[in-house]
Parts: sequence; C-alpha cells; structure tokens
Amino acid sequence: MQQQLSLKLLPHEAADDATITHYIASSTGKKTSDVTGFHLLKRSIDARGRQVWINLTVQAFINEPFINRAYHQVAFPDVSKAANKAIVIGAGPAGIFAALRLIELGIQPIVLERGKDVRSRRRDLAALNKEGEVNPESNYCFGEGGAGTYSDGKLYTRSNKRGDINRILNLFVQFGADEKILIEAHPHIGTNKLPQIITAMRQQVIDSGGQFLFEKKVVDLVLDNTTIKGVVTADGDSIHADAVILATGHSARDIFELLDNKQVLIEAKPFALGVRIEHPQAIIDSIQYHCSSRGEYLPPASYSLVQQVEGRGVFSFCMCPGGIIAPAATNPRELVVNGWSPSKRNNPYANSGMVVSIEHKDLEQSKDFKAYLKEKEASTTSPLAMMYFQEMVERACFTTGGGKFVAPAQRLVDFCTNKVSASLPDCSYLPGVHSADLKEPLPSLVHKSLQEGFKAFGKKMRGYYTNEALVVATESRTSSPVRIPRDNATLQHPQVKNLYPCGEGAGYAGGIVSAAMDGERVAMAIHQLLQK
Repeated sequence: MQQQLSLKLLPHEAADDATITHYIASSTGKKTSDVTGFHLLKRSIDARGRQVWINLTVQAFINEPFINRAYHQVAFPDVSKAANKAIVIGAGPAGIFAALRLIELGIQPIVLERGKDVRSRRRDLAALNKEGEVNPESNYCFGEGGAGTYSDGKLYTRSNKRGDINRILNLFVQFGADEKILIEAHPHIGTNKLPQIITAMRQQVIDSGGQFLFEKKVVDLVLDNTTIKGVVTADGDSIHADAVILATGHSARDIFELLDNKQVLIEAKPFALGVRIEHPQAIIDSIQYHCSSRGEYLPPASYSLVQQVEGRGVFSFCMCPGGIIAPAATNPRELVVNGWSPSKRNNPYANSGMVVSIEHKDLEQSKDFKAYLKEKEASTTSPLAMMYFQEMVERACFTTGGGKFVAPAQRLVDFCTNKVSASLPDCSYLPGVHSADLKEPLPSLVHKSLQEGFKAFGKKMRGYYTNEALVVATESRTSSPVRIPRDNATLQHPQVKNLYPCGEGAGYAGGIVSAAMDGERVAMAIHQLLQK
C-alpha cells in the first residue's frame, strides 16, 4: 500500500534516506524491510525553537513495488502555420510563459524583446559591474528572462488563486530545473542556473514555430480607433497580429510614457522604496538557528520581517541568503540596487531589500518632488507621478554615491543614529560603496521609517541590529509604480480592444511564479476570445 506521512526529523536525519526509511517503518508499525521506497513531497525547516527541525511529507510504499515518480510533460504543437498570431512584448517570465501557453492553445506567438539573449546579456552586466557603464536596453532588468534571470530565481508565491503553481514549477523542471523545487517550501533555482533554463524555453518556442526576436524595442502602437492591430519597433518594423500582450516589466518607463502620450489609460500605483541591507551570513545563521555554526545539514538561513511604523509598512523584500548585491539601474545617472543568490547560496553575505510603502498622498509632502515635477512639466495628479518620484530618488542616490554606480552606504547602527560611518565593512556590491549620510538622498518619510523599523527588527532578531551590517541605497524596483488597467473578465485593456496588460509591469504580479501564472491567464483569455 501507499501512505502519506508527516515526519519531524533532525537535520542530519532528514539528509539520510536510510534514517527516513526507519522513521517511516516506525510510524506505520512495519519493519524497515517492508518499506520499499518513498517520494519526498514537501520539505520545510522549523527553526522557531532552540532545536531546528526538518518537516517532511513523504509518500511511502509499503509491501508493494516502489514506482519512480513520473512528471507530466507538456506537449507543444507546431504553430508555424497557425491561423492566429499574438505579439508578446517582453521576454520575462510573464512573456515567456504566455508564449508557451499560446503554443499549447494553437496560437503562434511573436516574442519581441528589447534586450539581448541571455548569454549576450552577461557582457553588458560585466560592463555595468566593472566599468560603471549601463546599456539601457540590456541590463539586470531588460533582456531575455527579464529581471528574474539575473536576480535570483525565487519561486515562492502565495498567489494560489491566480493559477496553478505546481504547473509552473513542473514546466521549470521540464526545461531543466532541479526537481527539488517541487518539494521545497521556498523553492529557488539560482541565478547561475536560470540562463540555461530560459534558453531551453526560448528554443521550445522556436522549435514549435513561434518567433523570438531580440533587440526589438517597441516604440509605437498601431491603433485602428480603439483596437490595437500591431506595434512598431525602433528599427522601423511594423508587426501585426490578432492580439498584443504587454509584458514589459516594472522598469519599462518608456512604455508607460508611450501609453500616456497616446492617451491610453494608465494609473499611478503605490509601490515600495528603501535600501538593501547586508549582514555576514554567519550572523543571520546564528540568529535563526540558535547556534554558533550552521553545520553541513542546514542551508544558509533567511528571514522575513515586517513592522508598522506610524501606520506605514516597513518590510523585507527579496531576501538573498548567501547572496550578492547587484547594480540594477536601467539608465545612466540612476542608482538602483537589487540582490541575487547562486543555486548553492554559498557567498559569505546575506542581503535583503528593506523597503517602505509609498502612497500617492506622500507625494504632496515632498518639496523636492514638487520642484522635480516642474522640470518634468507634470503634476502629482499625473499617472506617471509615482514613477517620477521613484526616478527622483534614484538620481539623488547616484549623485550621493559619486558616479560610476558606486553606491552610498552606511553601517546599520550609524544609519539609525544619524552618523556618517568612518569606515565601511567589506561588501558584495562589485561597483563599490561610498560612505555617506543616507538621509540626503532618501525621502524623509522613508529614512525615518527605516530607522524605526531597523530598531524594531533588532528586538525581534537579537544580533540583527549591528554595525557589522551595511545599508546600501537604493532599492526602488520592488514593483511597478504604474498600473495598466484591464477588464476583470476579458483581461483586455478597458479602452483598447485586443491589448492585454500582463505581469509585474502592468501591476498584476509580484515575482517569477505569479508573473508566469498571469502570462498563462492572459494567453487563455486570448484563446477564448478568438474562439468566439
């Protein structure tokens, strides 16, 4: 018979199949020889007490032949001669998964990516890290795979109602991801492994008769009254299709400006803004695992923190154990930082975004922002107002850092006590850090909220509040500052027929998995419309 069991084991026990088999036999009242095998279904860490436990859910085979697990393989038909075509603008997770789903549904996707393929992108990232030169079309945010490819590959989401999470994870496995992502409570692929997976997905699109075009920046929309017929690219090509999916990501400011200029309805959206904080990984391990040394059977520890400060949320974002802080700017003279980890998470630092909620009402309180809006010939009522606020802070941080994407930074306790750090600890951020008073580039409401938030986090995690930690500005691309509205039933834009806003850039996702699920939803909506 087969039986599903929950086991609570010590870390070294959970790493040994023979020990797991012993516990299965003990839990079922059988001999170990009766247990012919097991599948791991879920694995999570419980570090709430002094002793760290590993929780396992297993499918045990008892007194019957063990059957190797078989995963469903999605079949992709040939759509090279399909009657219907859809343009997919953007090759991030929303765009790629939309394209794959379109193929399943018999629709030919034409994927237009403003940046380069994932391999060529690496050269531009190297130039940004080592020489302080940013390519506006090929960077950590733009290019094949989108922002997620070179910023970690975390696959954890709570968006169960938005789609089938297991289907997304299984597709990642089908294209080369480790099967462990199917069982981990917080699955993670790693920046070093994502490029080959993304490449395999692209190849599937091409092999199935879809088109995948690089360095095809969209600069205009082909509109016939209130219906979109296609797009125009920077090299002068006019491409037409039955539908257009807008999956351009949270940093495509030119697309937001294009929509606004063409009077296509968009809306300012709240977002979060703050800093990256980096600790030695050993400090986070000792806090979370209650020990002086993590040992070989536990992964580098992570954390998730949230605090209300005078009614405003301060929270951790995209925590990267064993990670690296990276320059994520998309334009010269704008400083943005993000974080990522390799698959083994074996770097000596732990970093996390620590951000503050920004609401539209906050814009009215900033004198600096009102002056900035005058330069833009805009007002706080503009649908681009939140985007301009984000841009203003990034430019201020670039100036404070001193150029070449050197980031302004402070030790944590110094940051909270308004003291410029006399020296800075070693840091994973390759362009380098410069000691500065972060009160200068950060908005007052963000700076004060972060100060109180960090003090509160130090009480929740003893040892977190330390001058061994470094605060680096600015983390500002947590989500899109603009929402592109769409009809809840058809998923089309309410004004423009056959235009489908999608993913994180349109305001409907917050991470790789939720963006992928949204891409699939939009593809299915297009299929339903075309069947009518």
